[in-house]
Amino acid sequence: MLSQKVRYGLRALVELARAGPEQQLTAAELAVRADAPRKFLEAILLELSRRGLILSRRGKFGGYTLAKPANAISFADVIRVIDGPLALAPCVSATAFRKCDDCPDLETCALRPSLRQARDATAAVLEGYSLQNAVNDSSGGKTAAEPAPKV
Repeated sequence: MLSQKVRYGLRALVELARAGPEQQLTAAELAVRADAPRKFLEAILLELSRRGLILSRRGKFGGYTLAKPANAISFADVIRVIDGPLALAPCVSATAFRKCDDCPDLETCALRPSLRQARDATAAVLEGYSLQNAVNDSSGGKTAAEPAPKV
C-alpha cells in the first residue's frame, strides 16, 4: 500500500504540474491544494527537492516548481524517492536488490517468480503514468470500483 507520505507527495506534485512551469506555489498553497498538513508536507517537499524532482526558491517571492516537465516525472519516480523500491520483497527489487533474510536459496525460492511478476507489473503501470497523465485525467479518480477477481 502507498504510505500517506507518498499520497501527499503525489498530490502536491500533481498540483505543481497543474500550475505549470511558470507559476511557483508555496508550501502553504500546496498544503491546501493537496489537503495535507503543512509541516508534514514541508518535510516531503524538502526530500523531493534534495532528490531533484522539484526546485525550491526561498524568500518573499519563493515557492516550488517541478524540476522537469510533468510528463517526465512518473509516479514510480515519486514513490521510489519517498518510500523506496516498488518491489514487495528485496530479492526482486530492481533498485535495491538484496537476499531476503530468511531465504535459504535465491535460485530455488518458490516465491520469487510471482513476486518478480508483481514488481514488473506494478513498475510498468507506475513508470508509465506521469504527473501529466494525472493532470489530464478528467475523471479525477472517480472511476467505478473494479470487481475483485474470482479465485
